[in-house]
Amino acid sequence: MSETPPDRAPALRVTTMPADANAYGDIFGGWLMSQMDMAAGLVAARYSKGRAVTVAMDGMQFHAPVAVGDEVSVFCDIVRVGRTSMTIAVEAWRRDRHQEEQCRVTQAQFVFVAVDEQKRPRVIGEG
Repeated sequence: MSETPPDRAPALRVTTMPADANAYGDIFGGWLMSQMDMAAGLVAARYSKGRAVTVAMDGMQFHAPVAVGDEVSVFCDIVRVGRTSMTIAVEAWRRDRHQEEQCRVTQAQFVFVAVDEQKRPRVIGEG
């Protein structure tokens, strides 16, 4: 069964570079996690209309490797909104630079809290 990525624009798309990889050309898991956090942060800030910070992330399981030169697309869906927090489901997909086939490499849920200028929780939507 072939999976297909979501049929919408990703929150973030980037091409992997040699500095993001180990000596064998495999992308560091921490680099991929940071891209997912960045994409979810963009979505959280836009939705909350202001600053939002990461407070939690559930465990990640890697399904496929990512290599230097691969295109990584990160998709985000807001799955829960509370008074000051948001839970965002995040999926990372890779596409080999020479092919059109894509595959999901990992997914996780990130929790963000909207904060004010003093870095205290604020009600979502209140800037």
